[in-house]
Amino acid sequence: MISSQTIGSFDGRPVEEVALRSDTGVSVALINWGVVVRDWQVPVAGRPRHVVLGFDGFEPYPGHSPYFGALVGRVANRIKNSCFTLAGKTYALPANEGPNHLHGGPEGIGRKVWDMDVDSAGTAVRFSHVSPDGAMGYPGTVRFEAVYTLKGNKLRLEMAGMPDRPTPISLVQHQYFNLGAADTVLDHSLHLPGAVARTLAGADLIQTGAIVPVANTIDDFLTPRAMRFGAGRGIDYDLNFVLATDRSVNEPVAIVTGEDKALTFKLYSDRPAVQFYNGVGTNVSVPGLGGKRYGKNSGFCLEDQMYPGAVHNPHFPNIVCTPDKPYRHWCEIEIA
Repeated sequence: MISSQTIGSFDGRPVEEVALRSDTGVSVALINWGVVVRDWQVPVAGRPRHVVLGFDGFEPYPGHSPYFGALVGRVANRIKNSCFTLAGKTYALPANEGPNHLHGGPEGIGRKVWDMDVDSAGTAVRFSHVSPDGAMGYPGTVRFEAVYTLKGNKLRLEMAGMPDRPTPISLVQHQYFNLGAADTVLDHSLHLPGAVARTLAGADLIQTGAIVPVANTIDDFLTPRAMRFGAGRGIDYDLNFVLATDRSVNEPVAIVTGEDKALTFKLYSDRPAVQFYNGVGTNVSVPGLGGKRYGKNSGFCLEDQMYPGAVHNPHFPNIVCTPDKPYRHWCEIEIA
């Protein structure tokens, strides 16, 4: 079942929200600004529980959201020195994190109002946006599409980008999750069964090009464990894990269980990597969903993706898409 309403405006266009509801009692609220998952509620002991970070209305998003629930790009994550070279030409991008370019820039697709249509069966919502040639410095016009479908306890996202010329594309869903009742996620249990290595980044989170194994290190989640040192202080995570090439896409990339063990999160994806971020920089000055305050470690992100920094590291999987090889990407999240 789907219901819709207008909840604000941005750049002279209406911001609309749709609510998906499943037969298991799950509800997901989506807005056409940035294809944001504004709210996601799952029944626990007969009562709905918010499992994502967000706001009660649209107004705080443009000025206060650290990409809560957004679909970000054209290229997610960081591009060193806000430039890249393609076919012998260097493209300059706007910097929005020091000298670097983050999540498609200050006016990337995660900050645009998309067109929105509900499918005839009333089970899915399709979003579309045309990013013109030169938007945020990127070459080529790209038609982006994103389809969210809710079935039972699973929310599926299918993404596509159709360029009219070669251009880099790499999107991520940037939802922040908190499955429990605590203010932080440090006591959530994380399992990344296929995360055998990680790409090495410097203090500025820019990739060095190195790929290192994680077994028996602080970054080893091959068996489930909490996001802290035993019962002690939290660990700051914002890194890209490399997934085993022989893994099955029918098996989850990530499994997370809340501190009260009431809910478990499973992420499925066709991407070769996943960024794990446990909200180390989260500090939102306005109230979130239900008036909740969000600070450090209030939520975690698991962003299935191509390798960050691919435009500067030719040995990483290629992210340049063409009219003959458009961008395709799917992920599915189950919370129950």
